[in-house]
Amino acid sequence: MSQAAIRTDTIHVKPNPSGFGAEITGLDLSRPLPPAQLAAVKQAFADHAVVWFPDQPLTHDELEAFTLQIGPFGVDPFIKPMEGRPHILELRREANETARNFGAGWHSDWSFQDTPPAATLLHSKMTPPVGGDTLYADGTRAYDDLSAVMKKLLDGLVAIHSAALPYGVKGLFAHEQAGESDRTMQIIVSEEADKTHPHPLVRTHPVTCRKALYVSPVYTLGIEGMAEAESAAILGFLYKHMTQDKYVYRHHWRENMLTMWDNRCTLHFADGGYDGHLRVMHRTTVAGDVPR
Repeated sequence: MSQAAIRTDTIHVKPNPSGFGAEITGLDLSRPLPPAQLAAVKQAFADHAVVWFPDQPLTHDELEAFTLQIGPFGVDPFIKPMEGRPHILELRREANETARNFGAGWHSDWSFQDTPPAATLLHSKMTPPVGGDTLYADGTRAYDDLSAVMKKLLDGLVAIHSAALPYGVKGLFAHEQAGESDRTMQIIVSEEADKTHPHPLVRTHPVTCRKALYVSPVYTLGIEGMAEAESAAILGFLYKHMTQDKYVYRHHWRENMLTMWDNRCTLHFADGGYDGHLRVMHRTTVAGDVPR
Protein backbone atom coordinates (compact mmCIF):
# COMPACT_ATOMS: atom_id res chain seq x y z
CA MET A 1 0.00 0.00 0.00
CA SER A 2 1.35 3.43 -0.98
CA GLN A 3 1.92 5.84 1.90
CA ALA A 4 2.30 9.02 -0.16
CA ALA A 5 -0.48 11.57 -0.51
CA ILE A 6 -1.81 11.69 -4.08
CA ARG A 7 -3.73 14.39 -5.99
CA THR A 8 -5.80 13.54 -9.06
CA ASP A 9 -8.08 16.20 -10.59
CA THR A 10 -8.60 17.98 -7.23
CA ILE A 11 -8.89 14.68 -5.30
CA HIS A 12 -6.58 14.46 -2.32
CA VAL A 13 -5.81 11.00 -0.94
CA LYS A 14 -4.16 11.10 2.48
CA PRO A 15 -3.16 7.61 3.70
CA ASN A 16 -2.49 6.61 7.28
CA PRO A 17 1.23 6.15 8.10
CA SER A 18 0.85 2.37 7.75
CA GLY A 19 -0.80 2.71 4.33
CA PHE A 20 -3.87 0.92 5.71
CA GLY A 21 -6.78 3.37 5.46
CA ALA A 22 -6.91 6.76 3.72
CA GLU A 23 -8.95 9.96 3.79
CA ILE A 24 -10.24 11.22 0.45
CA THR A 25 -11.23 14.87 0.01
CA GLY A 26 -11.81 17.25 -2.88
CA LEU A 27 -14.89 15.69 -4.45
CA ASP A 28 -18.66 15.86 -4.16
CA LEU A 29 -20.31 12.45 -3.80
CA SER A 30 -23.80 13.91 -4.20
CA ARG A 31 -23.17 14.01 -7.96
CA PRO A 32 -21.96 11.29 -10.34
CA LEU A 33 -18.17 11.26 -10.39
CA PRO A 34 -16.49 11.79 -13.76
CA PRO A 35 -14.48 8.79 -14.99
CA ALA A 36 -11.06 10.09 -13.88
CA GLN A 37 -12.25 10.83 -10.34
CA LEU A 38 -14.08 7.52 -10.03
CA ALA A 39 -10.98 5.67 -11.22
CA ALA A 40 -8.89 7.52 -8.62
CA VAL A 41 -11.34 6.58 -5.85
CA LYS A 42 -11.31 2.92 -6.89
CA GLN A 43 -7.51 2.92 -7.03
CA ALA A 44 -7.28 4.44 -3.55
CA PHE A 45 -9.74 1.82 -2.31
CA ALA A 46 -7.61 -0.97 -3.77
CA ASP A 47 -4.44 0.56 -2.32
CA HIS A 48 -5.69 1.28 1.20
CA ALA A 49 -8.68 -1.08 1.81
CA VAL A 50 -10.50 1.46 4.01
CA VAL A 51 -11.31 4.95 2.70
CA TRP A 52 -13.43 7.73 4.14
CA PHE A 53 -14.94 10.91 2.74
CA PRO A 54 -15.66 13.66 5.30
CA ASP A 55 -18.34 16.33 4.88
CA GLN A 56 -20.65 14.44 2.53
CA PRO A 57 -24.30 15.20 3.55
CA LEU A 58 -25.87 12.58 1.29
CA THR A 59 -29.54 11.85 0.74
CA HIS A 60 -30.75 8.25 0.39
CA ASP A 61 -30.81 8.64 -3.41
CA GLU A 62 -27.27 10.01 -3.45
CA LEU A 63 -25.93 7.25 -1.21
CA GLU A 64 -27.50 4.62 -3.46
CA ALA A 65 -26.21 6.33 -6.61
CA PHE A 66 -22.63 6.48 -5.33
CA THR A 67 -22.81 2.85 -4.21
CA LEU A 68 -23.83 1.86 -7.74
CA GLN A 69 -20.84 3.73 -9.13
CA ILE A 70 -18.64 1.37 -7.13
CA GLY A 71 -20.64 -1.73 -8.15
CA PRO A 72 -24.06 -3.44 -8.03
CA PHE A 73 -25.83 -3.78 -4.70
CA GLY A 74 -25.06 -6.77 -2.52
CA VAL A 75 -27.66 -8.89 -0.72
CA ASP A 76 -28.20 -8.02 2.96
CA PRO A 77 -29.95 -10.81 4.91
CA PHE A 78 -31.30 -11.07 8.47
CA ILE A 79 -31.87 -7.33 8.98
CA LYS A 80 -35.01 -5.45 7.93
CA PRO A 81 -34.06 -2.62 5.53
CA MET A 82 -35.45 0.90 5.56
CA GLU A 83 -39.04 1.29 4.37
CA GLY A 84 -39.01 1.71 0.60
CA ARG A 85 -35.21 1.36 0.52
CA PRO A 86 -34.42 -2.36 0.17
CA HIS A 87 -30.69 -1.70 -0.26
CA ILE A 88 -30.20 0.60 2.77
CA LEU A 89 -29.94 -0.67 6.33
CA GLU A 90 -30.39 1.85 9.10
CA LEU A 91 -28.03 1.04 11.94
CA ARG A 92 -29.81 2.93 14.69
CA ARG A 93 -29.30 2.82 18.44
CA GLU A 94 -31.48 5.05 20.56
CA ALA A 95 -30.13 6.92 23.56
CA ASN A 96 -32.12 4.77 25.99
CA GLU A 97 -31.24 1.39 24.45
CA THR A 98 -29.45 -1.17 26.58
CA ALA A 99 -28.92 -3.83 23.89
CA ARG A 100 -25.33 -4.50 22.87
CA ASN A 101 -24.22 -2.27 20.02
CA PHE A 102 -24.63 -3.91 16.63
CA GLY A 103 -21.46 -5.31 15.03
CA ALA A 104 -19.57 -5.72 18.32
CA GLY A 105 -17.38 -8.61 17.19
CA TRP A 106 -14.59 -8.98 14.63
CA HIS A 107 -16.02 -10.00 11.25
CA SER A 108 -16.05 -9.52 7.50
CA ASP A 109 -19.56 -8.63 6.35
CA TRP A 110 -21.67 -11.59 5.26
CA SER A 111 -18.69 -13.91 4.74
CA PHE A 112 -21.17 -16.78 5.11
CA GLN A 113 -22.64 -16.03 1.66
CA ASP A 114 -21.56 -17.87 -1.49
CA THR A 115 -20.53 -14.48 -2.92
CA PRO A 116 -19.89 -12.14 0.04
CA PRO A 117 -19.96 -8.37 -0.57
CA ALA A 118 -16.81 -6.78 -1.92
CA ALA A 119 -17.40 -3.51 -0.11
CA THR A 120 -19.52 -1.99 2.63
CA LEU A 121 -20.41 1.70 2.68
CA LEU A 122 -21.50 3.35 5.93
CA HIS A 123 -22.77 6.93 6.12
CA SER A 124 -22.97 8.71 9.47
CA LYS A 125 -26.15 10.69 10.10
CA MET A 126 -26.09 11.18 13.88
CA THR A 127 -22.82 10.66 15.74
CA PRO A 128 -22.53 10.54 19.54
CA PRO A 129 -20.09 12.90 21.29
CA VAL A 130 -18.24 9.93 22.79
CA GLY A 131 -17.46 6.37 21.66
CA GLY A 132 -18.81 4.71 18.55
CA ASP A 133 -15.47 4.14 16.79
CA THR A 134 -15.06 1.37 14.22
CA LEU A 135 -11.88 -0.71 14.31
CA TYR A 136 -10.47 -2.24 11.12
CA ALA A 137 -7.90 -5.04 10.91
CA ASP A 138 -5.62 -5.50 7.88
CA GLY A 139 -5.76 -9.14 6.80
CA THR A 140 -3.23 -8.56 4.02
CA ARG A 141 -0.31 -7.35 6.15
CA ALA A 142 -1.25 -9.91 8.80
CA TYR A 143 -0.81 -12.66 6.20
CA ASP A 144 2.38 -11.12 4.77
CA ASP A 145 4.05 -11.17 8.19
CA LEU A 146 3.46 -14.87 8.84
CA SER A 147 6.41 -17.24 8.53
CA ALA A 148 6.89 -19.22 5.35
CA VAL A 149 6.10 -22.40 7.28
CA MET A 150 2.78 -21.01 8.56
CA LYS A 151 1.84 -19.73 5.10
CA LYS A 152 2.48 -23.18 3.65
CA LEU A 153 0.21 -24.70 6.30
CA LEU A 154 -2.62 -22.21 5.72
CA ASP A 155 -2.57 -22.00 1.92
CA GLY A 156 -5.13 -24.45 0.60
CA LEU A 157 -7.08 -24.78 3.85
CA VAL A 158 -10.84 -24.22 3.70
CA ALA A 159 -12.71 -22.37 6.45
CA ILE A 160 -16.38 -23.02 7.17
CA HIS A 161 -18.48 -19.86 7.52
CA SER A 162 -22.01 -19.56 8.90
CA ALA A 163 -24.38 -16.93 10.29
CA ALA A 164 -25.56 -19.36 12.97
CA LEU A 165 -23.81 -17.72 15.94
CA PRO A 166 -25.51 -14.32 15.57
CA TYR A 167 -28.62 -14.98 13.43
CA GLY A 168 -29.44 -18.69 13.85
CA VAL A 169 -32.48 -19.99 15.74
CA LYS A 170 -30.21 -20.67 18.72
CA GLY A 171 -27.95 -17.69 18.12
CA LEU A 172 -27.22 -14.47 19.95
CA PHE A 173 -30.15 -12.47 18.58
CA ALA A 174 -32.63 -15.33 19.15
CA HIS A 175 -31.66 -15.33 22.84
CA GLU A 176 -31.84 -11.54 22.88
CA GLN A 177 -35.36 -11.51 21.43
CA ALA A 178 -36.49 -14.16 23.91
CA GLY A 179 -35.38 -11.78 26.66
CA GLU A 180 -37.51 -8.94 25.23
CA SER A 181 -34.60 -6.80 24.06
CA ASP A 182 -35.10 -3.07 23.52
CA ARG A 183 -33.09 -3.13 20.27
CA THR A 184 -34.42 -0.63 17.71
CA MET A 185 -33.00 -2.43 14.68
CA GLN A 186 -35.20 -5.28 13.48
CA ILE A 187 -33.16 -8.48 13.33
CA ILE A 188 -34.59 -11.47 11.42
CA VAL A 189 -33.64 -14.76 13.08
CA SER A 190 -33.85 -17.61 10.59
CA GLU A 191 -33.02 -21.26 10.01
CA GLU A 192 -31.29 -20.04 6.84
CA ALA A 193 -28.57 -18.66 9.10
CA ASP A 194 -27.59 -22.17 10.19
CA LYS A 195 -26.37 -23.10 6.70
CA THR A 196 -22.60 -23.38 6.17
CA HIS A 197 -20.43 -22.06 3.35
CA PRO A 198 -16.80 -23.07 2.64
CA HIS A 199 -14.26 -20.42 1.61
CA PRO A 200 -10.46 -20.42 1.31
CA LEU A 201 -8.85 -19.53 4.63
CA VAL A 202 -6.33 -17.46 2.64
CA ARG A 203 -8.09 -15.40 0.01
CA THR A 204 -6.51 -13.82 -3.09
CA HIS A 205 -7.82 -10.33 -3.79
CA PRO A 206 -9.32 -10.16 -7.31
CA VAL A 207 -7.99 -6.63 -7.94
CA THR A 208 -4.62 -6.44 -6.18
CA CYS A 209 -3.84 -10.19 -6.39
CA ARG A 210 -2.46 -10.00 -2.84
CA LYS A 211 -3.26 -12.72 -0.33
CA ALA A 212 -5.13 -12.02 2.91
CA LEU A 213 -6.43 -13.98 5.89
CA TYR A 214 -10.17 -14.59 5.49
CA VAL A 215 -11.55 -15.80 8.83
CA SER A 216 -13.37 -14.16 11.74
CA PRO A 217 -14.62 -15.14 15.23
CA VAL A 218 -18.23 -14.18 14.39
CA TYR A 219 -18.75 -16.17 11.18
CA THR A 220 -16.03 -18.86 11.00
CA LEU A 221 -17.06 -22.15 12.64
CA GLY A 222 -13.94 -24.17 11.89
CA ILE A 223 -11.52 -25.54 9.30
CA GLU A 224 -12.65 -28.25 6.91
CA GLY A 225 -11.19 -31.70 7.66
CA MET A 226 -9.75 -30.77 11.05
CA ALA A 227 -10.74 -31.88 14.52
CA GLU A 228 -12.40 -29.16 16.57
CA ALA A 229 -9.38 -28.76 18.87
CA GLU A 230 -6.97 -28.52 15.93
CA SER A 231 -9.14 -25.96 14.17
CA ALA A 232 -9.65 -23.91 17.34
CA ALA A 233 -5.89 -23.75 17.95
CA ILE A 234 -5.13 -22.43 14.46
CA LEU A 235 -8.04 -20.01 14.33
CA GLY A 236 -7.36 -18.74 17.83
CA PHE A 237 -3.78 -17.96 16.86
CA LEU A 238 -4.89 -16.18 13.68
CA TYR A 239 -7.51 -14.05 15.45
CA LYS A 240 -4.95 -12.91 18.00
CA HIS A 241 -2.34 -12.32 15.31
CA MET A 242 -4.45 -10.32 12.87
CA THR A 243 -6.00 -8.04 15.50
CA GLN A 244 -2.68 -6.87 16.94
CA ASP A 245 -2.44 -3.10 17.29
CA LYS A 246 0.03 -2.86 14.39
CA TYR A 247 -2.61 -4.18 11.98
CA VAL A 248 -5.58 -2.23 13.40
CA TYR A 249 -6.84 1.21 12.43
CA ARG A 250 -9.30 2.92 14.83
CA HIS A 251 -11.72 5.08 12.85
CA HIS A 252 -13.29 8.13 14.50
CA TRP A 253 -16.61 9.14 12.97
CA ARG A 254 -17.92 12.61 12.28
CA GLU A 255 -21.40 13.54 11.10
CA ASN A 256 -21.92 13.27 7.32
CA MET A 257 -18.85 11.08 6.84
CA LEU A 258 -18.99 8.22 4.34
CA THR A 259 -16.63 5.31 4.96
CA MET A 260 -16.07 2.36 2.61
CA TRP A 261 -14.13 -0.79 3.43
CA ASP A 262 -13.02 -3.89 1.58
CA ASN A 263 -14.54 -7.06 3.04
CA ARG A 264 -12.19 -9.22 0.98
CA CYS A 265 -9.12 -8.33 3.01
CA THR A 266 -10.26 -6.67 6.26
CA LEU A 267 -12.13 -7.37 9.46
CA HIS A 268 -14.00 -4.72 11.42
CA PHE A 269 -15.40 -4.27 14.91
CA ALA A 270 -18.03 -1.75 16.06
CA ASP A 271 -16.94 -0.27 19.37
CA GLY A 272 -19.46 0.94 21.94
CA GLY A 273 -19.02 3.54 24.66
CA TYR A 274 -21.89 5.82 23.70
CA ASP A 275 -24.70 4.70 26.02
CA GLY A 276 -27.16 7.53 26.56
CA HIS A 277 -26.58 8.99 23.06
CA LEU A 278 -28.36 8.49 19.74
CA ARG A 279 -26.31 7.02 16.88
CA VAL A 280 -27.70 6.66 13.34
CA MET A 281 -25.82 5.24 10.35
CA HIS A 282 -27.00 4.18 6.88
CA ARG A 283 -25.36 1.20 5.22
CA THR A 284 -25.18 -0.28 1.74
CA THR A 285 -23.10 -3.11 0.30
CA VAL A 286 -21.49 -3.76 -3.08
CA ALA A 287 -21.76 -7.25 -4.53
CA GLY A 288 -18.60 -9.33 -4.63
CA ASP A 289 -17.40 -12.55 -6.20
CA VAL A 290 -16.74 -16.11 -5.06
CA PRO A 291 -13.67 -16.09 -2.75
CA ARG A 292 -10.65 -17.80 -4.31
